[in-house]
Amino acid sequence: MMNFLQAAPVEPQPGFMQQYSFLIMIGLMFLVMWLFMWRPEAKRRKQMQEFRNNLKKGDKVITAGGIYATVKEVKETTLLLEVDSNVTLRIDKNMVVADPTGLQQQ
Repeated sequence: MMNFLQAAPVEPQPGFMQQYSFLIMIGLMFLVMWLFMWRPEAKRRKQMQEFRNNLKKGDKVITAGGIYATVKEVKETTLLLEVDSNVTLRIDKNMVVADPTGLQQQ
């Protein structure tokens, strides 16, 4: 009988920060991911596409498979690469990944 006469305990109302802290943390997490992951990757992808579009005859390149070659012919989506004298390969432009002139020779 005593339990019925006692008032229920009043829970404190959460403040602004307690109500929205989860949403603020999720927002900050997306901001950090954008700053440190997505933005630099998009910038690198744009630079690589620009590099591939500016290839011309005589440029030295490295393919995704690690083949060092010289560009012999440039078409819309493909390249003809000279690997050695009288050895040529036709590859997709997207498989060119680097310019070896910036690499240090050992």
